[in-house]
Amino acid sequence: MSTSTPVRRQQLITELQNRGLRLNGPEQEHVSRRGGAGPSDHQAVTIDGVTLMVPIHTQSAWRSPFSVETGDTGSTLLENKIPIADITFADKPRFYDLSTADGIPYSHIATLHSRDVLATTVLQTCIRYESRRKACKFCSIGQSLRAGRTIAHKTPEQLAEVAKAAVELDGIQHMVMTTGTPATSDRGAAVLVESAEAIRAAVDIPIQAQCEPPKDPIWYARLKEAGVDSLGMHLEVVTPAIRNELMPGKAEVTIDDYMIAFREAVAVFGRGQVSTYILAGLGDTSDAILETCDQLIDIGVYPFVVPFVPITGTPLEDLNPPGSEFMEAILAPLGKRLRRAGIRSSDIKAGCGRCGACSTLSEYE
Repeated sequence: MSTSTPVRRQQLITELQNRGLRLNGPEQEHVSRRGGAGPSDHQAVTIDGVTLMVPIHTQSAWRSPFSVETGDTGSTLLENKIPIADITFADKPRFYDLSTADGIPYSHIATLHSRDVLATTVLQTCIRYESRRKACKFCSIGQSLRAGRTIAHKTPEQLAEVAKAAVELDGIQHMVMTTGTPATSDRGAAVLVESAEAIRAAVDIPIQAQCEPPKDPIWYARLKEAGVDSLGMHLEVVTPAIRNELMPGKAEVTIDDYMIAFREAVAVFGRGQVSTYILAGLGDTSDAILETCDQLIDIGVYPFVVPFVPITGTPLEDLNPPGSEFMEAILAPLGKRLRRAGIRSSDIKAGCGRCGACSTLSEYE
């Protein structure tokens, strides 16, 4: 069952990603994730050949008009109980069945995102999160640690072991390494360097590293030399007053600071190989997001705009996600601007922008 036209598919998957999906059976939750560093409370699904991460554990998902009906011939996506498209779910990866020599499950070290992306949070702690006054109000990095689903610090040796197994057993195509921010001037770049070196020594896999802008730009060259192919430094919010309200600790690194860092990073990694997350639905207007995206594109940065997903257990758990019309008002013109600038998700060597499953932006490029 097809969604019939590309425009209809864009509309459907954008609305599905915003409103979430109601699932009734645990047998379909092979790649779902609760809490953690994101995408959190999501399930990987494929519709019309497009794989995306869809909220399933959120309050909005429980109220969603979208549900699934599974029969002998497969699964069907329903909207208000009406069949509208075929839907499939990513299977549990084989590397999840393995553990390290000291008994740590591989899934506690790195996880499958989408269908062919390995992701890990090297440091599952953050100086922002640990301070109630400075914590980002949308962040859940500590939830999976408290629940015993991960470990606080993944060593380079552990990451290399799991990455090698994921590539060999499950055909993983690229890897994302993010990190909580430590109380050091490199802001996490140092642990990413040592992790990348170990992984690339064990297996040939493209890597994206993600951290806050380090104070010394020398870290960009060190990351590149360690084997990192692309870099993510995430603004999340683009309006200064909203940044101060929702992410008071991280907002101490100003937007101007980020713009300087983006220019320095692009000089090392190249145009289109540096990206940033922007969470639509936290108060920024569509005009403010698009104006910032224009600045980013001029620098050579890929602005990965994703719909905000309220995560249970965070201060913003009751905030409604953005509507589909709001997202389309951003993604449609942004897709055209990226196409004109020659910055495309398909050209990113590794990471969230290349995967694209947390946003429908690539559908509009």
